[in-house]
Amino acid sequence: MISEIANRVFNQVITNYHKFDDIDHPVENPYDAESLEHLFYLKNWIDTAQWHMEDVVRNPQIDPVEGLSWKRRIDAQNQVRTDMVEFIDGYFLNLYQGISALPEAKINTESPAWAIDRLSILALKIYHMQEEAERESASAEHRSQCQTKLNVLLSQRDDLSQSIDELLADIEAGKKYMKVYKQMKMYNDPSLNPVLYNKI
Repeated sequence: MISEIANRVFNQVITNYHKFDDIDHPVENPYDAESLEHLFYLKNWIDTAQWHMEDVVRNPQIDPVEGLSWKRRIDAQNQVRTDMVEFIDGYFLNLYQGISALPEAKINTESPAWAIDRLSILALKIYHMQEEAERESASAEHRSQCQTKLNVLLSQRDDLSQSIDELLADIEAGKKYMKVYKQMKMYNDPSLNPVLYNKI
């Protein structure tokens, strides 16, 4: 199952990242460049680095100039994330290119890769919520509340994993078809952001 592969790789990435806990640590992808695991590893590394960028920029003591620099870096990382999702969708488009959709086939509200994107973020939420549920310096009440939230996240991961596998099975059977909308974050494009193009 694709979701099983994704969840395994995402957990591997998060564990590997936290050995260094360094946003700028280079990616050491252990998988063959042509494999789906390679794509999943890179995808979650991008998300994990951005997760920690978001933590840094929310420091109330951060210097405003430094904060703006981090915000722009997060914007750039968001575009990298979007590009990676679309690249993974390209993998699935190629995988299923020989499938003929049935006459009654329907389109899904999101593509496989965008659903996998949500699964990647869920892996990060689960890791960090578990940290909070087990943090000895926190109060018993805090840990209990976080354990309750963790249980919800784990249930959500199970449901999303099942939905992803069902979607891919339906595409493979011709019951659903893929339609990918390649796009760009408008705020990153000088020709689409009026604050930027009015200054050109």
